[in-house]
Amino acid sequence: MSTTALAVGAVRARFSALDRRLAFFDGPGGTQCPDEVIDAISRYLRASNANVGAPYETSRRTDDLVEHSRARAADFLGCTPEEVAFGPSMTALNFLLTRALARTMREGDEVVVTALDHDANVSPWLEIAHDLGIVVRVAGLTEELQVDYDHLASLLSERTRVVAFPVAANSVGTTPDVARLVALAHSAGALAWADAVHYAPHGPIDVAAWDVDVLICSPYKFFGPHLGLAFGKRELLASWRPFKVRPAATEPVGHRFELGTAQHELLAGFAAAVDYLDSLGWDAVRAHERALGSRLLAGLPHAVELYGMPTMEDRVPTFCFNVPGKTPEEVATQLAERDLAVWHGDYYAVETMRHLQLEDGGVRAGVVHYNTEDEVDRLLAALADLA
Repeated sequence: MSTTALAVGAVRARFSALDRRLAFFDGPGGTQCPDEVIDAISRYLRASNANVGAPYETSRRTDDLVEHSRARAADFLGCTPEEVAFGPSMTALNFLLTRALARTMREGDEVVVTALDHDANVSPWLEIAHDLGIVVRVAGLTEELQVDYDHLASLLSERTRVVAFPVAANSVGTTPDVARLVALAHSAGALAWADAVHYAPHGPIDVAAWDVDVLICSPYKFFGPHLGLAFGKRELLASWRPFKVRPAATEPVGHRFELGTAQHELLAGFAAAVDYLDSLGWDAVRAHERALGSRLLAGLPHAVELYGMPTMEDRVPTFCFNVPGKTPEEVATQLAERDLAVWHGDYYAVETMRHLQLEDGGVRAGVVHYNTEDEVDRLLAALADLA
């Protein structure tokens, strides 16, 4: 992978969507797609659109595409192609996978989540608790909005079946210590269940090195189409009874957790998104994002209340804040009037906002690699005016 500096002008030239005044700080809610991803989707629909398993040309091309997409997913995640599952969204996949695991659970079994989690890695467990009587416990946060590892450790017991956690918090940008969380989970004989949705556009994933048991993410957060992607250790997936129709194939093992006909055109876009990221190199992406994040933090008006780490240590460049005297919605609306796209609310980070006691949530601005210094400066100038 490249270790050269990111040529952001050349990067932006690959995105027709960026050819406008609007500055996209809404990456945490979904990134823009480079033209090569859009072209791959349309090319598939023009030349290869078919269902799998037939002897004619377009069906054979689709078979090849599915196999290629699994291989690219394996490259992206650091696993084998058979350990990959695709679905309509991360949330849909997580409900499906947790429901398969639930067939092995009993009343009184326990799941530990964290107060940094997106609700897509909390509510599936709460629904199992509703149906089976399992217990869901929430590990708290420190003043720095990092996971309280001592509190989490105190929640573990011989009944703990899963420790669910984010690789990066979609609300305040915190990056927990994955190795420490996995070690804590495995010390209790529990599964390490990682949500990498928010981390995926910011750094490389390596499920083998991390030793997570399950990991879920969403390509539309890393410059691809709306789709869900999951990894599960082969022996684990093979041990669960999936929800599927009787004629469906049982191999590869990850396919057992894919329902119905896949969105083949989106698989083409996904593979192109992985190719796009490979063309940049993570070193260049991370260096550029870190520089922009540091610039934003250094220039944030003093009146603006930041929630989370005040430096770029132990975080991704996602920033949650409020402007005194204004609601988050008012700030987001006034920034939109200046062609600055940010989010407001709780972003499904229910436990985080509960911890912060923010009934209306906060404003969220996220930096990704296609953002520029000029855009950051425009955001800072606008916030200075609002504050």
